[in-house]
Amino acid sequence: MIDLHVHTRASDNSMTAEEILDLARARGVTHLAVTDHDTMAGVAHATDIGQKIGIQIIPGIEISAFDYLQQKKAHILGYYPVPDHPALNEICLPLMDRRIEAAYQMIQRLIEAGYKIGLEEVREYARGGTGIYKQHIMHTLLDKGYCDRIYSDLYYQLFSRGETPEQPAGLAYVPIRYADAVKAIRAVKAAGGVAVLAHPGQYDNFDAIAEWVLYGLDGIEVYHPAHSAKDVDKLMALARHFNLIITGGSDYHGFYGEREAEIGCPELDESCLIELQERIR
Repeated sequence: MIDLHVHTRASDNSMTAEEILDLARARGVTHLAVTDHDTMAGVAHATDIGQKIGIQIIPGIEISAFDYLQQKKAHILGYYPVPDHPALNEICLPLMDRRIEAAYQMIQRLIEAGYKIGLEEVREYARGGTGIYKQHIMHTLLDKGYCDRIYSDLYYQLFSRGETPEQPAGLAYVPIRYADAVKAIRAVKAAGGVAVLAHPGQYDNFDAIAEWVLYGLDGIEVYHPAHSAKDVDKLMALARHFNLIITGGSDYHGFYGEREAEIGCPELDESCLIELQERIR
């Protein structure tokens, strides 16, 4: 079995690479892409473990981008890019800095509002990673008894973006300026990688695909836990129309996952891996 979208503790998964690969082996996964947010810091370690237990690691990254034309989030997966390539670093390093600064502001707002948490407590959950995520803050609040799960009502009360009158911006919401989606695609290509649009059904990126193909988009993540059967059908048609690679993955985040998921994407076969390699060549 193959899974082309898995995170590790290097970004926002609650589990270490060792734990994830043990789980993947138990699930019968033979090929697994490590696609942490805005970093490839966990790829080398995962590759070493994979070699020992018989799982081929596909080096990857998931760039947290934004479609500024449509005003929607848009995540770009990159497969086989050169790690630490200047084109990736130009986008991802400042983004990671902005994420950490935003997390500091979030934590300070919560402290001022009376929540009994501290920066060092949150940092402990983020230990071994490249940033502090909302999941780390929520894990601290969970342990303090403020909620009973990560994605509780409290999460949305604190971190809502305020996109509707019914749900105003949360107490601890701090906006982060993400990379432009087109620049993210170009960065993946410049780094020698294959650019794939992650979970377009989740962020309603359907209308942007035709344009992004012009900028080098190679594929679409058709199979994803957030996609409905209708999403899959629509994305399959778009992939065929634009001659895009069809990929899929669990988007596995361990305890920090927004929805229940298991490692592995049974809908994929090795033809997908062959197409990825052909795009590189």
